[in-house]
Amino acid sequence: MKYAKILAATVLLAGTPAMAQQQLSIATGGTGGVYFPMGGGLAEVINNHVEGYAAVAEVTGASVENMGLIATGDSDFALALADVVFQGYTGTGRFEGSQLPMTRAVASMYANMIQIVTLEDSGITSLADLAGKRVSVGAPGSGTEVNAQTILNANGITYDDIEEQRLNFNETADALRNGDIDAGFWSVGAPTSSILNLATTNSIRLIPLSDAEREAAQAESEVMASVNLPGGTYEGVADDVPTLGIPNVLVVSSEMSDDLAYAVTSAMFENVEELRAVHPAANQTTVDFTISATPVPLHPGALRYFEEIGAEIPDRLRP
Repeated sequence: MKYAKILAATVLLAGTPAMAQQQLSIATGGTGGVYFPMGGGLAEVINNHVEGYAAVAEVTGASVENMGLIATGDSDFALALADVVFQGYTGTGRFEGSQLPMTRAVASMYANMIQIVTLEDSGITSLADLAGKRVSVGAPGSGTEVNAQTILNANGITYDDIEEQRLNFNETADALRNGDIDAGFWSVGAPTSSILNLATTNSIRLIPLSDAEREAAQAESEVMASVNLPGGTYEGVADDVPTLGIPNVLVVSSEMSDDLAYAVTSAMFENVEELRAVHPAANQTTVDFTISATPVPLHPGALRYFEEIGAEIPDRLRP
């Protein structure tokens, strides 16, 4: 796949001693989602357009884990869901007692869609039908699990009511295919390879969320927005599917130098077509989306770029 080639190229580039470049780590997610190809695309942009640096995309457990990697300095850039980013920055939710005040944003990249998948013959047609079923809620340390818990709990379903399993995207697809689970949550950009591949071998159903179910979840997480997954996104799913969307944020530490944050922000937005060639989710990677969707302050280096191009920056995004 294209993003695998990108990762291989970035590894080779970073490993060339003669170039004496400083290596940057980009924390992404599993290979069955969108974070990994997006991170690979960003690494390619950095390698091509930011002098003196070589970047590599790293496979991780995604959002929650990625926030920790930024806080400890083990990763330089990370992708994470907006609600997870906000919880880390404010020390709430999953991060209660473990606030990460060094969290800064570079950009909001695209919106995830909650995709609750089952097989067509499972008999599961609604969120309420998950009670008593074997359900993958996402990988440990992932934003998918944070989102799944929010949606379930807001609608009166707890882990006591289901047999929860913590599987990454590829594992969830395989478990559905093999009959080891009844349904699975994905919080990811659409389309995503693991669901695309599942839909080629099995007839699938995406479980819609009712207006009331979406409103209940939004009352718990203000970064969630009502969206429709377009019909035809996956084979066999002809109609639009009402669900929820959550922005994905590219985060760094406040300790990053202003010049590096500026250089990467500038390179990414000035060469965004290179990202879009890797994955269509990058069609949402715009300055306007960043300004409207980012839940925490921008890094001063990123802020400098946005001010230079004349973007109107709300006070909430200023450190």
